[in-house]
Amino acid sequence: MSNDSQLADVGLIGLAVMGQNLILNMNDKGFKVVAYNRTTSKVDNFLANEAKGTNIVGAHSIQELCSKLKRPRRIILLVKAGQAVDDFIAQLEPYLEKGDIIIDGGNSHYPDTIRRCKELEAKGLLFVGSGVSGGEEGARNGPSLMPGGSEAAWPAIKEIFQKTAAQAFGEPCCDWVGGTGSGHYVKMVHNGIEYGDMQLIAEAYDILKHGLGLPTDEIAEIFAKWNTGVLDSFLIEITRDILRFKDTDGEPIVDKILDKAGQKGTGKWTAIDALDQGIPVTLIGESVFARCLSALKDERVRASKVIPGPPKQPFQGDKQQFIDDLEQGLYASKIISYTQGFMLMREAAVVNGWDLNNAGIAAMWRGGCIIKSVFLSDITAAYRADPKLESLLFAPFFQKALEKAQPGWRRVNAQATLWGIPIPAFGTALSFFDGYRSEIVPANLIQAQRDYFGAHTFRVLPGKENDHLKAGEDIHVKWTATSGNVSSSTYNA
Repeated sequence: MSNDSQLADVGLIGLAVMGQNLILNMNDKGFKVVAYNRTTSKVDNFLANEAKGTNIVGAHSIQELCSKLKRPRRIILLVKAGQAVDDFIAQLEPYLEKGDIIIDGGNSHYPDTIRRCKELEAKGLLFVGSGVSGGEEGARNGPSLMPGGSEAAWPAIKEIFQKTAAQAFGEPCCDWVGGTGSGHYVKMVHNGIEYGDMQLIAEAYDILKHGLGLPTDEIAEIFAKWNTGVLDSFLIEITRDILRFKDTDGEPIVDKILDKAGQKGTGKWTAIDALDQGIPVTLIGESVFARCLSALKDERVRASKVIPGPPKQPFQGDKQQFIDDLEQGLYASKIISYTQGFMLMREAAVVNGWDLNNAGIAAMWRGGCIIKSVFLSDITAAYRADPKLESLLFAPFFQKALEKAQPGWRRVNAQATLWGIPIPAFGTALSFFDGYRSEIVPANLIQAQRDYFGAHTFRVLPGKENDHLKAGEDIHVKWTATSGNVSSSTYNA
């Protein structure tokens, strides 16, 4: 093809449902797309069926794909994360020229994206790792897109990405995130927050069902009401729909589903990274562990028969007040989860040298993705008002929201505990809140213990210095007559 007008704007490799839907979406937005799949029969089937009557073209080899693209070539990979991405990059390289762009739209682990970005830039190619959220429907109608990597690639892909993305409040749910692996990092944190939102909703459902003893139909209507207020979000909306959905015998399907939750690993990545960075992302961590506990179904069944809990007590209070308290507790816990997520991204930006736009990230999540919610507009506004905001808990809007929610939040946590209903996410959210707002925490005792048994030293509290407890020094005390004088090195996470 020598006529540039006949060449495609973008190529996409990987014709599973996400890939097909994203291609159809880009076609609808006026872009010419060339489709390729390793199993080339999938290309022909796609062109003959879903893509029939469109401007989409196919390719039956990597070389043909590259020959059908305008310069700079823009090629999106929607393939399984890991080795498959490296394999396709290796296959593409011989047919690419300086300035061509490879975009990984899968759920790749961000260290892999950092490595690929550096390796390809050294060869004159550009690499983008982009988070893609919204599932099959998002891919078809407008996902949330989180691109990061080679900065020089952004002008060449900006129009395609921002037109293909979901639109919310008159803005595209897509903006440039930052360098190297930042796009996939932000998507990883997005997925971790998703774990937290889902666990919080599940705990609220559990409290309504096994605490208040409400039937599923009534719980569905509570979620329907919540979806018109501060909790208005995609996950609350689908929870309402799930609770309303009946089997052929008239029973809610949800009541028949085995209570073992699966996971694909991105929540675990977030929790591990939080530990590596030393940032207390407790709610996402507890959400991952809650799924792990759910997987121990047989063990839990055995435990339920031999380990007693508190006696079942019917709720004696004001039911509607308690439901309102639960709504506020869920909202407050959600604020904590997002606060922790943005704290983690703040630290990652420092460690990796990224200049992350927090307002832009929150704005990208307002539509097209699993965690989209009205609440994200408030986060966007907070970071737009103060781009250097240290924590969402310092924003006046969220301070007022938590002040309002706090009494009910505490009552719900206390009542769930008295009932013996597990609330790992609700509980850790409140514990973090109380820890974060505490000027003094009992870590002084932990430091004393560490120095006692391991000579790990401690620092003295400001205002408590004296001749032998000097400010700014690592101090070791002879706690017993047999204690040594030599201190150990201290590892700070």
